[in-house]
Amino acid sequence: MSLPSLVRTAARGLAAGCLVLGLAAGFAPTPAQALDAAQRKEFEGVIRDYLISNPEVIQEAIGELQKRQAAAEAAQREKAVAEMKPLIFDSPRGSVIGNPDGDVTLVEFFDYNCGYCKRALGDMVELLDNDPKLKIVLKEFPVLGPGSVEASQVAVAVRLVAPDKYLAFHKKLLSERGQANKAKALEAAEAVGIDRAAVEKKLADPEVAATLQESLQLADALGIDGTPSYVAGESVIVGAVGHGQLKDVIASVRSCGKAKC
Repeated sequence: MSLPSLVRTAARGLAAGCLVLGLAAGFAPTPAQALDAAQRKEFEGVIRDYLISNPEVIQEAIGELQKRQAAAEAAQREKAVAEMKPLIFDSPRGSVIGNPDGDVTLVEFFDYNCGYCKRALGDMVELLDNDPKLKIVLKEFPVLGPGSVEASQVAVAVRLVAPDKYLAFHKKLLSERGQANKAKALEAAEAVGIDRAAVEKKLADPEVAATLQESLQLADALGIDGTPSYVAGESVIVGAVGHGQLKDVIASVRSCGKAKC
């Protein structure tokens, strides 16, 4: 929710609270009678004067509203994770890197044209290098335009043609400068030793479209609309939170099954 919307919502809540002040000040209408124009104007003046005299109350109300909304969103996401757990963590359409039999699974939704995903690549590599028990599932989530969709289509084709080289391709394409698209993705595949012609042929496989559709449906159910976003344990973590926080989340899941014990 935008700040103006939050202000309006908070103001409505404050107005309800101020109604109590108005009632105490003698502005209570009878059950069959609303405030007349003069009473309404005087009542609105009471509210205005209160807010001007106590502007910090608006900020407090907005802060409380944000906390409640965040808690509600987290609860809804946890419910969705529980309901869709097999598709999130074990779908054959995810690209698995690290230890396929790992004791903790970290799922990442990403876009090849996402600058934050490019930065987060280093976090993922560091996690893999230092945690032999970690399984990572990569979900193609192309939300940044046609070029992203093309790159993800090639990435799925790469997984189908040469799954053992998917990670090398993934790192190569995410490390490239400029806009990712079909041409750039095919160049990256060829650069890491994958048969370009085989990948281009595989693009027509219905499994390519089905894989992207599954990721989009999962993201929608989980309330994910940006990249990178992660799922671990029962929680959705939005944004490039950095290696340290991801490491802590993994440790918590390993300890108690939750992103935060």
